[in-house]
Amino acid sequence: MTSASTAQSPSADPPKMVEVTGEPSPDQEPTAPPTGDGGVPAQIRRRFATVDTQVDRFSWLATAVVVVIAAILRFVGLSSPKGKIFDETYYAKDGYGLISRGVEWNYKDNGPSYVVHPPLGKWLIGLGEWAFGYQDADSKVSVPGHLMTTAPEFGWRFSAAVIGTLSVLLLVRIGRRMFRSTVLGCAAGLLLALDGFHLVLSRAALLDIFLLFFVLAAFGALVLDRDARRRRWARALDDGLDPSRPGRAGRPPTGWRTWPWWRLAAGVLIGCACAVKWSALYFVPAFALLVLLWEVGVRRSAGVRRPWRDALLDELPWLVLAGVLMVGTYLATWSGWLITDDGYYRLASAYPSAPLSDRPVIGPLINLFEYHRAAYGFHAQLDDAHKYQSWPWQWLLLGRPVAFHWAGDGTSWASEILLLGTPLLWWSFLPALVALAWLGVARRDWRAGAILLTVAAGLLPWFWFALDGRTMFSFYAAPALPFLVLAVVYVLGVLIAPAGGEVGTVAPLVPGDPSYERRLVGSVAAGAYVLLVAICFAYFYPIFVGKSIPYSDWLSRMWLDGRWI
Repeated sequence: MTSASTAQSPSADPPKMVEVTGEPSPDQEPTAPPTGDGGVPAQIRRRFATVDTQVDRFSWLATAVVVVIAAILRFVGLSSPKGKIFDETYYAKDGYGLISRGVEWNYKDNGPSYVVHPPLGKWLIGLGEWAFGYQDADSKVSVPGHLMTTAPEFGWRFSAAVIGTLSVLLLVRIGRRMFRSTVLGCAAGLLLALDGFHLVLSRAALLDIFLLFFVLAAFGALVLDRDARRRRWARALDDGLDPSRPGRAGRPPTGWRTWPWWRLAAGVLIGCACAVKWSALYFVPAFALLVLLWEVGVRRSAGVRRPWRDALLDELPWLVLAGVLMVGTYLATWSGWLITDDGYYRLASAYPSAPLSDRPVIGPLINLFEYHRAAYGFHAQLDDAHKYQSWPWQWLLLGRPVAFHWAGDGTSWASEILLLGTPLLWWSFLPALVALAWLGVARRDWRAGAILLTVAAGLLPWFWFALDGRTMFSFYAAPALPFLVLAVVYVLGVLIAPAGGEVGTVAPLVPGDPSYERRLVGSVAAGAYVLLVAICFAYFYPIFVGKSIPYSDWLSRMWLDGRWI
């Protein structure tokens, strides 16, 4: 693994505005600034470097190993325990209703279900039930799968396991691109794969693993957009662009090929996230701010005279279009409700006391708005006490995990599925965030800022809702989890980087190098940390998957003076 090399481009005259100055030594004649290929000064070119300037033949092989580990952990024994656990009792039924009738349906009472979360996550759960079968003893529904018939639990948990595995794949590739390091990217994916919190959500028919996936995918698309835009500017500078010229003459050429396709894809993906849970909306302003900061940064690197003004003028229309795609994607996930007459609040004639309308075209939209308003009212007034509720300041400390399943006789054996993060990993998050904040300021590193901003979007809004005493659970932190892992990996990258090198820079450990001892210690510490996380995960694995173990063994895993019971 090597640091990013200089991109190769056809030579061109250097841009007029780019100037790199330095004081020559007393015995040396002043020389022209060093330039990279294409006439662009090397210092400027380094600012445009992206991960695809380096070739790592084994990166996908290493990625595959991590993803296979994640898949084995998530699929083996997926149909155990039997029956619906925790909120599967809602979402498994809703998923089957969507794939069979187009809306969430209560088969026991033969009427539409009133639900307070958008449908996309339940559509995905329903796809697994369509493929592998569904069974519900309460409503006496039992249907075979269209692909093959398995235990019904496998059907409603299948999509969560797939998405959980794919989220590990995403984090490996996003980490590799951000840190320009296959080792650090794989470390991020492996830590996520070995996290109990992520594992439990990947083996249950709940919505939060889908929310995590789409938020992470949207962030990944924005990272790809950042790289694509920087390559665009680098090519334009190679071709002789003078960014100091006013108007379009000082900007890279336009055309449909240069559109920010990845940014538009991010709009679709964040729309999908909102269509799983509305809490994805907290990431929208954070992602928009990231885009603007990155666009300002690339213009500053290129030498644009008014980077803020030009970035706002050039990029705001694209951000608005991405927002339109987000809204359109969200509405598309409600298509089953819109094109049928069966959904809750769908027809005014079925709910005479509600302010609904049956007018063509506009009526369904009015009714959908009223449905959303009713659902928001439910969330805003959700303050009923719950045994497993917790506050945001407890989440990273694992102060109150959620029990998804319990069985046992209380004396000789026990079986539990506990939504608990791998303790060593989760108790690393707060120190890593503090270190990340310090390093980000000291190094002015865009990656540190991006990670901190996304973690803030995933966690800080819940502190506000806590002021009103709203009932909350630790799984609300799910979409912030990949970014918390990236924070830890960033710190590990600092430990193994050469002195003065950026995170992801790897050079041979050569005795006599000034940073040899520090890097040797750092590499051993980083490797030992990942190994200890794996050991910690293995110790708690039985209570992540509901294995039957001796009661004394179960009790020994209930740390923090029994707060995990």
